[in-house]
Amino acid sequence: MKTRLLFVCLALIFSGSQVFAQLSKQEKKEWKKKAKDFSKNPESLKQFTEAKQSAENNATLLNGQIKQLQSTVSDKNAKIAELEDQVSRMRSDLTSAKTELAQLKENPPVNPMDFSKGIVFKVQVGAFKNKDLSKYFDNNPNFGGEAAGKDAADPQKITIGIFRDYWEADTFKKYMRDMGVKDAWIVPYKDGVRVEIKDVMEGVMADKAEKAQKK
Repeated sequence: MKTRLLFVCLALIFSGSQVFAQLSKQEKKEWKKKAKDFSKNPESLKQFTEAKQSAENNATLLNGQIKQLQSTVSDKNAKIAELEDQVSRMRSDLTSAKTELAQLKENPPVNPMDFSKGIVFKVQVGAFKNKDLSKYFDNNPNFGGEAAGKDAADPQKITIGIFRDYWEADTFKKYMRDMGVKDAWIVPYKDGVRVEIKDVMEGVMADKAEKAQKK
């Protein structure tokens, strides 16, 4: 019985390994002595076996916790990577917004209803002497003119309509001529100042070509 118990002790001590075969003679002698001690004290062997089982259970539990922590860390790393990507996109958007804002400050957009800025086209319907219609110009962008000069011989030029698009102005001019205003013709203004038609036609034709390409 003792011999059998001794083998059980040795099997428990060296289970699942080849440690015993790798021991030196002195180590084998010491472990054989410990096995004999266990064979003489079954209670001690029982405690050792239970402690071993408890340690294995704790190791299994800890391994499970480690895997769970590793999974949690992996999820957090993925979340961090996602947030870093969002921050990168936000920084890129912020840079683009700053660039766009700087461009807008340098070249502010023209308000289509603010005809005092940019290039507009009006249709002049006549130039009259001794006919002051300037009191009708205020708050009426579609009707205007240029005041007569200091010289009494300078006529007051009257315009009707105001357009951002040259070709709309040209169509309106043709309507006016069909209605009998034979002297109707287009006059351009830049930032509220009358300019020569030749000074803006290059831009008009370039804009027309660009629109044609988009179609």
